[in-house]
Amino acid sequence: MTERTLRQVIPGTETSDGAGVRIKRSLGQQQNVRLDPFLMLDEFGSDQPQDYMAGFPSHPHRGFETVTYMIEGHMLHEDHLGNRGNLKNGGVQWMTAGRGIVHSEMPQQESGQMRGFQLWLNLPAAEKMKPAGYRDIQPDEIPAITFDGGVIKLVAGELTVDGQIHQGAVTGGSTRPLYADIHLEPGKETLLPIDPELEGLLYLYAGEATLISATDPQPLKRSAASILSEGDSIRVGAGKNGARVLLIAGKPIGEPVVQYGPFVMNSREEIEQTLRDYRDGRLTA
Repeated sequence: MTERTLRQVIPGTETSDGAGVRIKRSLGQQQNVRLDPFLMLDEFGSDQPQDYMAGFPSHPHRGFETVTYMIEGHMLHEDHLGNRGNLKNGGVQWMTAGRGIVHSEMPQQESGQMRGFQLWLNLPAAEKMKPAGYRDIQPDEIPAITFDGGVIKLVAGELTVDGQIHQGAVTGGSTRPLYADIHLEPGKETLLPIDPELEGLLYLYAGEATLISATDPQPLKRSAASILSEGDSIRVGAGKNGARVLLIAGKPIGEPVVQYGPFVMNSREEIEQTLRDYRDGRLTA
């Protein structure tokens, strides 16, 4: 196997979104800071209600998918299609904006920790105008793969662990997304194969971890998108306090990306049409 190393590190930048929710944004902090097919990666987390209670009131999207993964807390999702999902600890909302969707994401607690991630996954031109869709994935629907040294929660994609192939809660898709939450015990490590066609990153959100290679072990920075080099595997080791690391990968689309806020298309003309559609009430038609 050719073990991947770190190609680039994009630290999360403190910002706010929605109605003032505090977040750390790595991918997407600027429009040229992306990793095809991923547009944005936000980490939100606070035990101060004023940092999250205002939530994300009703807003539109077109042209991509959002993946919201709750680590702690309680969030209600609603959209114009009548979908309603109560996202709790360990749950995932996988939403396809497609042609257009209008939705809200509102905290359902008045105190305590609210923590999670939102990933924006681009769609190729041929799929940008497909009908909107929504899936509320409960924690018990997400496979938990145990191994000597920890557990992996496989949200999406296919992963081989100890020689056995596992399927995530979400499979398929033109970008073949892989989304895994790796929990490593103190001092333990894991070697995982990754299809060399996929671009990938690691995101350390708890503990300490190192991307191990034969030539140069590289510590992972907390709350940063650690972009991986080419290769067909990764080896990650935990520090004395263990580690929790997201592994996110996908097949690049290789098309132009033109973004205007919550709209992501392939050309300026398509963005202008999207704005007209939204203004005239045709975004979700």
